[in-house]
Amino acid sequence: MNLAIFGGTFNPIHLGHLTIAEEVCLKFGYDKVLFVPTNVPPHKKVVNEVLAFDKIKMIESAICDNEKFSLETFELDKEGTSYTVDTVEFLIQKYEKVLTKKIGLIIGQENAFEFSKWKEAEKIAQKTQIIIARRQDYFTTKSDFQNIPAGEFTNGFAEKDYDKVCDDFRKKFQPEAIKLDNFVFPISSTQIRERVAKGFSFRYLVPNAVFEYIVNNKLYGYENELQKNC
Repeated sequence: MNLAIFGGTFNPIHLGHLTIAEEVCLKFGYDKVLFVPTNVPPHKKVVNEVLAFDKIKMIESAICDNEKFSLETFELDKEGTSYTVDTVEFLIQKYEKVLTKKIGLIIGQENAFEFSKWKEAEKIAQKTQIIIARRQDYFTTKSDFQNIPAGEFTNGFAEKDYDKVCDDFRKKFQPEAIKLDNFVFPISSTQIRERVAKGFSFRYLVPNAVFEYIVNNKLYGYENELQKNC
């Protein structure tokens, strides 16, 4: 079995996540993508987090109609800070009898850019096949401005060049790292949470079952009953 893992906060899971996973299966022949929700990410401050139970229910409802998608709760069950190297080693052992090649590890271009900060980054690159997904909503910090050519500024921040990030990653960590070069939804979980809290429309940014779960359980500060019908 060709297996890929897709980690993240999934807070909430949205159509962009699902599209990336499907493209990995279609383009590179993976039989299964495991969605691995993070418990406590080591390099990311999570805002307006939900209970692990709610996250599990939303992911399950989002992937239930695709036989190539499955949920892996290792990081939630383990609790504490989530480190990808621990998850990779656990899954290699769990699936060792059925794996036909290295486990694929799907990461966004922002993760590829900061991969050197990950715990045992070189071990991860050695044990997995890295797949780098394009993320249109990733921008550098102000401290990076001097390294960005004129004309690449967007809304006060500079968008990191996807091709350059991928090339740099290959030089530093894994020459055979794969560029997914996927279709990009111009949405993020952060934007969805903000829209929910402000009473804006978000129905068509997430699978319908996830929309209904957020509404019915009043997650992310949901209060506006009018959102149910718009």
